[in-house]
Amino acid sequence: MNKKLAYKRILLKISGEALAGPDGFGIDPIRAEDLAEHLQVIYDLGVEIAVVIGAGNLWRGRQGLERGMDRATADYMGMLGTVMNAMALMDALERQGVITRVQSAIEMRAVAEPYIRRRAIRHLEKKRLVIFGAGTGNPYFSTDTAAALRAMEIDADILIKATKVDGVYDSDPEKNPDAVLFDNLSYIDAINLRLEVMDTTALSLCMDNKLPILVINMWDHDALQKGLMGEKVGTLVSKEPR
Repeated sequence: MNKKLAYKRILLKISGEALAGPDGFGIDPIRAEDLAEHLQVIYDLGVEIAVVIGAGNLWRGRQGLERGMDRATADYMGMLGTVMNAMALMDALERQGVITRVQSAIEMRAVAEPYIRRRAIRHLEKKRLVIFGAGTGNPYFSTDTAAALRAMEIDADILIKATKVDGVYDSDPEKNPDAVLFDNLSYIDAINLRLEVMDTTALSLCMDNKLPILVINMWDHDALQKGLMGEKVGTLVSKEPR
């Protein structure tokens, strides 16, 4: 283990759009390979990595709900989409030489292991990257909440939310060029200011269990590594300022 690392075990939350093609939908093998190469660098540092990936590139439940779809059905469809993304990322990672396991909260033994907490921890201890699919296995919970829950269950040192911006801003930086980037936030401020760091359930879960959240730009290839070394990067959400 590299002594410079600030965190030994991480839970990385990635949006499904990280695998999407230029139009924002589908699974682009090139993007999957880029993401796998990025994760391999971190894996080679000796970090134990677990991943939760969304499904926004394959299914947006909100569109179904707007047409009258049952909420539970829409959520289950999204969960199945996360398993497809997990399999695509697993394939790209293994072609990079990263030993990977997919665990699904919805049992589908032909394509993934069932989620078993102790088995997941054992995989991490054996230096296997673990991807958690199908959210929590329950409707009405987001992949943000699944990431917070799994991070707690595997005793992760930090939850890292990888986005397409440099951290958490006071407004949308793509619409407001004067948007201000926060270096630090308390859990309460993140909830009260409705900054969309993560949903309220996920933030509350992290707050109750004192799990720090680091929000970074996934495509800044230095940001994740700097964050793991304890350097100041992105936005840290925690009880105390860094």
